[in-house]
Amino acid sequence: MTTTISPPATVNAPGITGGVATVYVSDLDQSMKFYTEVLGLQSVFLSAGKWGQARAPDGTSIGLHPMSPKAPKPGISGSISIGFMVGGPIDQAVSRLKAQGVKFRGPVVSDGPIKLAFFGDPDGNDLYLASYS
Repeated sequence: MTTTISPPATVNAPGITGGVATVYVSDLDQSMKFYTEVLGLQSVFLSAGKWGQARAPDGTSIGLHPMSPKAPKPGISGSISIGFMVGGPIDQAVSRLKAQGVKFRGPVVSDGPIKLAFFGDPDGNDLYLASYS
């Protein structure tokens, strides 16, 4: 059986041109290195100690905000989960990340037409890889 997944519908939101998911981190430099060097996102902006932003090829942007007394504590599992789509076999992506020291939370799981692999960033924020079968 083949399942077809349609792309998201176009949203007519005047003035909105994109977005950023913000993740609170304990070490901005370490987190920028993780998201760019380990995950392979492009570094878009880094202001020492203030803000970092990384972007995936499809335009998905992750904002990295250092912890502060006014910000949520980094790494609270369940408070945020960011998924990254994989353009090839998910097992190959998992192997590449494992070789860079990423620890996955269990095996790749199948959920209908999608395969998922769960892991965390250096602060323990929940991340996952996803691939359509």
